[in-house]
Amino acid sequence: MMFTLRFSRQAHKFLEKQPLDVRHRIRMALLELAKNPLANRQVKRLAGTDELLRLRIGDFRVVFSIEQEELLILIIAIGNRGDIYRRL
Repeated sequence: MMFTLRFSRQAHKFLEKQPLDVRHRIRMALLELAKNPLANRQVKRLAGTDELLRLRIGDFRVVFSIEQEELLILIIAIGNRGDIYRRL
């Protein structure tokens, strides 16, 4: 069972602005995430919340939530590790 990925407008905009190689690396990591979101060692829960998780991809972070019943991963934000958490 593979999860469906759904992007927020902000996440989609950030991804589309990136160079092709960065976009490809992030997309490949997200496809791996969709296979089994909690098995990835780069996934951790965000402090102070039970709903939000983050995926580490080099210097980038992907903030997301999981809807288990619907097999859905909602990508809330993608950004550089230095400023991604300020935008939440």
